[in-house]
Amino acid sequence: MPSDDRVPGDDLMPNADRPQPVWPTTSRSAGEEPPALEITSDGDLIHLRESDAPDTVVTTSKAKLRAFLLGVKAGEFDHLV
Repeated sequence: MPSDDRVPGDDLMPNADRPQPVWPTTSRSAGEEPPALEITSDGDLIHLRESDAPDTVVTTSKAKLRAFLLGVKAGEFDHLV
């Protein structure tokens, strides 16, 4: 039985055999700008990373990202910035 920290599909294909996601770059992730947050999707999964630490990837679902973004828009995280 998979542990709770696994994402759907983890048991379908070993990481080495999975196609690598394409990370779109923005004008803010190059040059003199501060590091940028980069985001890409793979089916129902969303992957996030920082441009200056590309080997550290956070994976979540579209539903969880949507809930988070709605909370951001509602000001629920304003105390963090």
